[in-house]
Amino acid sequence: MSNNAAGPSSKSKAGSSQPSETTFKRKRGVFQKELQHMMYGFGDDPNPLPESVALVEDIAVEYVTDLVHKAQDIGSKRGKLSVEDFLYLIRKDMPKLNRCTELLSMNEELKQARKVFESDEEKLRKVFEADEES
Repeated sequence: MSNNAAGPSSKSKAGSSQPSETTFKRKRGVFQKELQHMMYGFGDDPNPLPESVALVEDIAVEYVTDLVHKAQDIGSKRGKLSVEDFLYLIRKDMPKLNRCTELLSMNEELKQARKVFESDEEKLRKVFEADEES
């Protein structure tokens, strides 16, 4: 009986991931170097096995793909996808939520700094142009 119970659930999982695999072929090894460095940072060998890196990449890509699909489902109710959809999905995982909000606030600070820098640069350019004319 337990084999029958396990069979349909594994088939439904395989069936649900099957269409996405056939409609979208992704390049493997795109994140290989980054994952090797991350794995080393978390205590693995400096040159981990290619199979290990491929497995971690598959897991990470599957997680992100699943998260994006869930966010699309949430966003489709409003008609658009937003950052808040992702924050809603990870709301119960406090370390991820805290890291995401930290990165979003840092991104906003960088945008403001670039804006100030560009406006200061524009003011300096006008001053130098005025000096050259006189």
